[in-house]
Amino acid sequence: MAPGAFADITQAQLLPRVVRLGGGLYGAVFSLMKLVPARYILGKAHDRGDLGPDTVIVETTSGTFGLALAMQAALMRRRFILVSDPVIDANLRRRLTDLGAEVVICEQPLAVGGYQEARLRKVAQLRAERADSFCPEQYANPDNPASYAIVAEQLARVLGDVDCVVGPVGSGGSMCGTVRALRAHRADVTAVGVDTHHSVLFGPTDGPRPLRGLGNSLMPPNLDHRVFDEVHWCTAAEAYAATRELHRTHALFQGPTSGAAYRVARWWSRRHPDARCVVLLPDEGYRYQQTVYDDDWLAAQGYGAAAQPAEPVEVSAPDRLADTWSRYPWGRRTYRDAVGHTGPVRVEELEHAW
Repeated sequence: MAPGAFADITQAQLLPRVVRLGGGLYGAVFSLMKLVPARYILGKAHDRGDLGPDTVIVETTSGTFGLALAMQAALMRRRFILVSDPVIDANLRRRLTDLGAEVVICEQPLAVGGYQEARLRKVAQLRAERADSFCPEQYANPDNPASYAIVAEQLARVLGDVDCVVGPVGSGGSMCGTVRALRAHRADVTAVGVDTHHSVLFGPTDGPRPLRGLGNSLMPPNLDHRVFDEVHWCTAAEAYAATRELHRTHALFQGPTSGAAYRVARWWSRRHPDARCVVLLPDEGYRYQQTVYDDDWLAAQGYGAAAQPAEPVEVSAPDRLADTWSRYPWGRRTYRDAVGHTGPVRVEELEHAW
């Protein structure tokens, strides 16, 4: 490589490593998947003139999108304010501040939309107080799903035809963007979304979600329900057990959203032995060494050595989930067509209310 042609760290870590997990199952293993939209969104904003030298980046997240933005903001020498809530991991918060980010915590949830609504309102307030700010808006910005075209290109380059993509769903960006890009060349690619209980993304029930990094309390505009052929809901215990199994059997040290997706993808791949299935494994496990990778913590939380189900329970409707791993054949329908009504509060409805 010629002098001056070396990549910075976010570019160097951008694309996943594609590894074989047995049979026709392959893992798209990311160090930090959220670097894909963070780098793309901030780059596009800079090119449009929306991110000048004095522009303050303001965003809400309690997860790895914040870390990805903090990394990219540090490289771009831009001030970054991250709005989060009390569940933010202490080690993540320390790393964010080391990168120069200012972390603002919303201490109390609101009645509708919980902490995520409280965080969105705080973002609006912080932006109103500043003359020059930019919000990446991971839930609504179409640059989020558009950024994953490079992931689809990587999968096609390494594997050729892909029959199925399995991945966790939070903002809707990674699954919708990757699958849309693959379907531009082959319309029959199957999309399997992985959610968790008490998330509103594919069902009407909002509530506490011990499994973080997927699911949502609000409906993000970037989630196109028509992309998905089927949806699975995993509990925290099931995701944690699968995360440890992924490490034990494949030496892949990933976080619990990866474990949830792996559990579903392994089941799907065994049912379709002639298909080539890719599972998105979003981030590494270092943030979870004192939780998911700690046997004492698992036991104390009630996630001990209980046997885990080998198969999901197929449910008749998204609002009739079992208390364990559940599956519903979504059939590329809209939320209204699949669930029977328009659904919970959406991010854009709250923004208009402000």
